[in-house]
Amino acid sequence: MATSRTAPVPARTASPRRRGAVLEHAILEAALDQLSTVGWNGLTMEGVAAGAQTGKAAVYRRWPSKEDLVADALQAGLPRFDENLDLGSVREDLLELCRRAREAMYSRSGSALRSVIHECDTAQVERFHRVIVDGVVEPTVELLRKLISRGIERGEVRPGAANSYVFDAVPAMMMYRSKMCASEWEERDLEEMIDQLMMPLLRPDEV
Repeated sequence: MATSRTAPVPARTASPRRRGAVLEHAILEAALDQLSTVGWNGLTMEGVAAGAQTGKAAVYRRWPSKEDLVADALQAGLPRFDENLDLGSVREDLLELCRRAREAMYSRSGSALRSVIHECDTAQVERFHRVIVDGVVEPTVELLRKLISRGIERGEVRPGAANSYVFDAVPAMMMYRSKMCASEWEERDLEEMIDQLMMPLLRPDEV
């Protein structure tokens, strides 16, 4: 009489252990998830570790404090400004630069950053203001400096326009309108700022 046999159960393979940059990315993503769900006050290192599916010790080895972790998570999540701009005219370059700044301000990380600043105490706010400056303001100003200098070489921009007041105009206006007027910077708003503010500032003097 034949005896029935049960099929062998395949051995369960352990998931590979994450290390280095892969684990750090998972922890930073988990921190952003925590910020979007429970905010700064509700975020804990234990909760981040659970979200990243790692141990609390792995988080503390890399970030000794909650402030350090959140600052790095916010900075890492901001869109990059590395790509150069050259669309053929100063106006088009300025519009694209403003679109990139808007993307950074309203990105997942940018939105979380604004929420964190509202929840933090005065000492902590200084730390996160630095993230805004390093991640949004300074890259915007640096790109502005490059495209305005190129515009001067092309004869599109007056030589005297290469100064700190002009470089600060776009980030200052975007930050002010976003904070004080709750402006979300639709495409029309960006075009009006370029055409009514920046182009008159940059236009060569008539001979």
